[in-house]
Amino acid sequence: MKKLLLSTAVSGAMLLSASAVNAADYVIDTQGAHAFVNFKIKHLGYSWLHGRFNTFDGTFSYDAKTPNASQITVNIDTTSLDSNHAERDKHLRGKDFLNVSKYPTAMFKSTSVKFDDDDSGEVTGEFTLHGVTKTITFEIDKVGEGKDPWGGHRVGFEGETSLKLADYGIDYNLGPASTHVDIGLSIEGIRQ
Repeated sequence: MKKLLLSTAVSGAMLLSASAVNAADYVIDTQGAHAFVNFKIKHLGYSWLHGRFNTFDGTFSYDAKTPNASQITVNIDTTSLDSNHAERDKHLRGKDFLNVSKYPTAMFKSTSVKFDDDDSGEVTGEFTLHGVTKTITFEIDKVGEGKDPWGGHRVGFEGETSLKLADYGIDYNLGPASTHVDIGLSIEGIRQ
């Protein structure tokens, strides 16, 4: 019985190791501007204010045969916030909102990935913003995968989630229609 249990444990460990080895590592293609971190929030409940973070980086691992073993890390330079309006950006970077002089970075690191089928699922992880870390979940879709014209291999995903600003210590009163911000992540990774 002990031999059977030991054999099963060794086989399971080898299977897990093989899955980890088969996963390819990717760098998010920010150099070619094929990745975006966008946000939108309602303005007084009458329209959407759109913006993005111009500077970020990250890596992920992914294998289509074992997609649930995937992992991702994204680092965001909060000082790079851009809503296409200089005075508003100054306010959003200030103490009322992101306080970028004290919290110049935000980070997402996955803790689990669950695909429902070949192309859609969800990523759960720890998101740190404004000095606060919370568990969040992104609904994700695989956009595509394959060879690029330069002999490389790429895969792309997009996802979106909604964050309650007060959960991250951002309590500036924007009115009842503007308590949450939608964050969108669109990434294209280059296999290393």
